[in-house]
Amino acid sequence: MNKYESVVIINPNVEENALKALIEKFQTLINTDGEVEQVNELGKKKLAYEINKNKEGYYVVYDFKANPKLIAELERNYRITDEVIKFIVVKK
Repeated sequence: MNKYESVVIINPNVEENALKALIEKFQTLINTDGEVEQVNELGKKKLAYEINKNKEGYYVVYDFKANPKLIAELERNYRITDEVIKFIVVKK
């Protein structure tokens, strides 16, 4: 298993209950074929540039170990989730 870090920027207009559900959904997905070491919720921050008419975003950082096959599935889920503005997954 390799170590990864994933930063996800979520639409700031999402309600708190839905936000917690999204964070938990991605954490559960990672745990299917990996292990979440840490989840940092950085909160709302101003974006460097406007994305989809949003000037702010809710940042969540996941530190985890996973098999490389999981990364493609994780990125696919990020892409099809409407609330996710931007994301990146980096191998440490």
